Amino acid sequence: MSDIINILPDSVANQIAAGEVVDRPASAVKELLENAMDAGATQIQLIVKDAGRTLIQVIDNGCGMSDSDARLCFERHATSKIHKADDLFAIHTMGFRGEALASIAAIAQVDMKTRQHDAELGTQVEIEGCSVKDQHACSCPVGTSIAVKNLFYNVPARRNFLKKDTIELSHIEEVFRRITLIHNDISFTFHSNGKLLYDLRSDTMLQRVCQVFGEGYKEKFYPVEEESDVVCIKGYVAKAEYAKRSRSEQYLFVNGRYIKHPMLAAAIEKAYTDMIPEGSHPAFFVSLTVDPSRMDVNIHPTKTEVRFIDESAMFAILRAATKKALGQFSLATEFEFNPSTEFDFTPLPKGYVPVEPKIDYNPTYNPFAGTHDTNKRDDHNRDNWKNFFEERTDDCTPSMESLVKQTNVPNGNFDSTENQEYFQIQNRYIACPTNDGLLLVDQRLAHERILFERLTQKEKAVGGQQLLFPVNCQFSAADADIMDEMKTELTHSGFEMQRMAGSNVFVVSATPADLNDSELQEFFDTLVREFKGAMMEKFSDRGTKIYMTIARRMAIKAEKALQKEEMRQIVKDLMECNMPAVAPGGERTTTLLTADKIRQIFVNL
Repeated sequence: MSDIINILPDSVANQIAAGEVVDRPASAVKELLENAMDAGATQIQLIVKDAGRTLIQVIDNGCGMSDSDARLCFERHATSKIHKADDLFAIHTMGFRGEALASIAAIAQVDMKTRQHDAELGTQVEIEGCSVKDQHACSCPVGTSIAVKNLFYNVPARRNFLKKDTIELSHIEEVFRRITLIHNDISFTFHSNGKLLYDLRSDTMLQRVCQVFGEGYKEKFYPVEEESDVVCIKGYVAKAEYAKRSRSEQYLFVNGRYIKHPMLAAAIEKAYTDMIPEGSHPAFFVSLTVDPSRMDVNIHPTKTEVRFIDESAMFAILRAATKKALGQFSLATEFEFNPSTEFDFTPLPKGYVPVEPKIDYNPTYNPFAGTHDTNKRDDHNRDNWKNFFEERTDDCTPSMESLVKQTNVPNGNFDSTENQEYFQIQNRYIACPTNDGLLLVDQRLAHERILFERLTQKEKAVGGQQLLFPVNCQFSAADADIMDEMKTELTHSGFEMQRMAGSNVFVVSATPADLNDSELQEFFDTLVREFKGAMMEKFSDRGTKIYMTIARRMAIKAEKALQKEEMRQIVKDLMECNMPAVAPGGERTTTLLTADKIRQIFVNL
């Protein structure tokens, strides 16, 4: 029998490694930025074209490399950070595996220029698919410039799996944020297709957060700081009132490295118990410093998953530190130490004796006069309840069964006059008696269905109301581009907005009548997030997804008390919908408690 086991060629082995290290352009960006920081750079430039498909270039002013190192760095498992196995448990650098450049070179065309501080000339290396095409001396600035061109050019299957440029750019931007937020002592610039997206100067951590997300974030956070033998904590946690429905602004760092650690993130969220609504999540930017020998960052190629020896202790300390920050700073802001003139009183004259106030009342008044007949009152109440629950003889109100049958036909036979009875249950459900029993309508889901069908009437745009003062909404560069993509649907929904030239700020001058302008930023953030999800899921109709999100956010809340006229209008509008029985997300909007069901409840008691 012949042998069947072969040693893989280096080119194939590197492509396999690339599948773990570089799965999309954002992965290559991460590896190159980390290498630049490990080189001691204080200024780093990131340049991408076509969301990294055509070009990813990172330019730094770090220490540079010698001629031999410039060639050797592309070999697999070539690293300057690890010399023996014990070094894996004393890691203070970002990269250390020695796989990144070899993996990138295996699936792209790479052009690198590098020069050390004491060298007159630098070195240029050109590599294509692990093969060195050329290496020669060149004139270049101190530091390193690596240009990765035509990513996955020799792995078409992997290239075909890439998403739209908008999605891939958002992944690159997220990697850029994760790195720049914690390395605030380094200046960064980020260009995409010739457009400057970020220009970040070295500053404090809070200022870096504001540079990335907007100046408004300065007022949204409390500082958190704690030192112990187990962990040192420093960063910022959001005020409870700024909690969001997503965890998109939760950033946790350990020893300068972004990590994903559900347990530690939960420790911070636990500190907000009873402070934020269920389903909401606080934003935070928290940096932890831990002894490298007490952690393991070598459990995943991307190095975002970390294990700790003292996880339980870290959980308790992080939770306590967050709770302390929330209590200390929120309490301080509630007190006004400057005296308020609203409660200033003129001092009483010396010797003045206050007079006890007197209350005038009629001692002969009897609130029960004229209603002494208790039996008569009871009969009157019974008659009211009887009139309320007695079975209707008119056929003007359809049953739930007939309603379901007519979901494709607008129903105009529902009794929407003022004679129809309506009342609320727990400010969540609208109830109205019918000839078949009691119809219950979920007010929030019903309003979602109504708004959704109005929005999807392409031939008729929804009218908006002009704002007295326009509202500025700020986004990241990638999110601002997504807002531009959604402009048609937003205009159709009643929004009037304009992107300020050369910035990522949108000026909103009109909104739909049902939307609170104080919640615009959060509304648009949710909309952008839903749009990204729709693109990743390859949602068949982008407009439908956008309108679903708009309808859900504009719908009345489940806890809102309604007047009878408002209840009447919601039920009337729901009955006129094409599909009144279900909300846009598929939930039931109505249910019918028939007389038989009500009777059965009492029988089973």
